[in-house]
Amino acid sequence: MTIQDERLSDLDTHLSPDEFKTVFRQHPAGVAVVTLRGPHGHVGFTATSVISVSAAPPLLAFSIAGTSSSWAALAEADTLAVSFLSQDQDDVSARFATSGIDRFAAGGWTELPSGEAVIDGAVTWLRGRILERTPVGESFLVSVRAIESQTRTDATPLVFHDRTYHRIGDQTAI
Repeated sequence: MTIQDERLSDLDTHLSPDEFKTVFRQHPAGVAVVTLRGPHGHVGFTATSVISVSAAPPLLAFSIAGTSSSWAALAEADTLAVSFLSQDQDDVSARFATSGIDRFAAGGWTELPSGEAVIDGAVTWLRGRILERTPVGESFLVSVRAIESQTRTDATPLVFHDRTYHRIGDQTAI
């Protein structure tokens, strides 16, 4: 048992997994696809846990389950790309969230000179160097230093809320 496991087990009360999921289903999140070059080709998955950590230096993080089919390749990778999806890419998000398929077979992505894939039509993408993979519960928190990016000014982000995709438009502005 790790020190972290001991700390977690010392807590008398906690939310059940279902209660915790209910809380975060009510928290809207942007949708991203994380990609990397694995030992057997491209690897990618959908993530709604991407967060900005620091602007100076430019750091971001996301979580991934240790049981994810992408974890083995991510555990060994040095760099990755994160594509923040646009409002019309819910199908891309669904594809990269589906297990047991070749997520890259349908196309719609471009390989960077460094080998990572970025999703065509994304609002923005960034490439980064992995700094840490911290075990947290049954997942890993992956910390990344951003090293290059490209952003479109003519696109609107895709949002995920309560297990449903949403589009942001002028009617949603306050």
